[in-house]
Amino acid sequence: MTKKVLITSRSFGQISDEPINILKDAGFEITFAGKDFNQEEFARIIPDYDALIIGAHKFYPEDMERCTKLKIICKHGAGLDNIDLEKAKELGITVTNVPGTNSNAVADLAFGMMLACARRIVLTNNRVHNGEWKPAIGTDVYNKTLGLIGFGAIAKNVARRAKGFSMKVLAYDPFVTEVPEEFDHVRLCDIKEVIENCDFLSLHLPLNDQTLNLISKKEIASMKEGAYIINTARGGIVNEQDLYDAVVSGHIAGAALDVTVDEPIKEDNPLLTLPNVIITSHIGMYTKEAISAVSIICAKNVAAKFNNDELNFVVV
Repeated sequence: MTKKVLITSRSFGQISDEPINILKDAGFEITFAGKDFNQEEFARIIPDYDALIIGAHKFYPEDMERCTKLKIICKHGAGLDNIDLEKAKELGITVTNVPGTNSNAVADLAFGMMLACARRIVLTNNRVHNGEWKPAIGTDVYNKTLGLIGFGAIAKNVARRAKGFSMKVLAYDPFVTEVPEEFDHVRLCDIKEVIENCDFLSLHLPLNDQTLNLISKKEIASMKEGAYIINTARGGIVNEQDLYDAVVSGHIAGAALDVTVDEPIKEDNPLLTLPNVIITSHIGMYTKEAISAVSIICAKNVAAKFNNDELNFVVV
């Protein structure tokens, strides 16, 4: 009987045919459902599949329970907040992700967003395109203090880039007790000290019950006046209404978000009205190199699961 894999990641296999060929050579019939993804249609068809390579959309536990054929879920990326891991474990479904593989791509974006905010690059670009030759006064990134919440692979790569700008780095991560020697410009401290003393706050942590609305009114109010917030992690870590209020008041100079609570973002989200808030469409891993590497690992894991070979990055 032909094995079937459903792919709901929009970017899977966009760079080369290698990951697709890996699946075909392993005997899989492939269905792509990432473009114009529909949650109801996904719930209807998923019980027919043996394997899933999933994007960022939700996989609800009640839908997972109907998947009697499903043997493996491969997250096309690192974040696992859209998959009920306990339900997968209960049902005996293997779950893998690809941590660290896209860390340079996301770090590039985070640092690029920081520069774009500080130097008001998007604002002035839009002005020029609209026929208005009007400069905007920004602020230096050089020699400022960067705060990192989370100090995993992505945050470490951001810290490496910050060193080239002679930035001081304050980092908080409850699972990190010391930093490697190369990070002599990084000081571990508690989360309160990071938030209160940074000029730029960059978030690099998962979304869960403990991190939902981690950066809200109280935390934002404790930040330096004129500081910036960068979120390339997950929507929901920053309370969007509280961020809006702080930017409008002028306490926060600007923000850059690659992730939002609703994706796509709702048209009536007030953050869209603010010229000093940059919002991109969850493009953190969208580089040729990262997409290719993540796609290949996911394809190999699917093939390995049905060949009884060793898998990479097994979570459940």
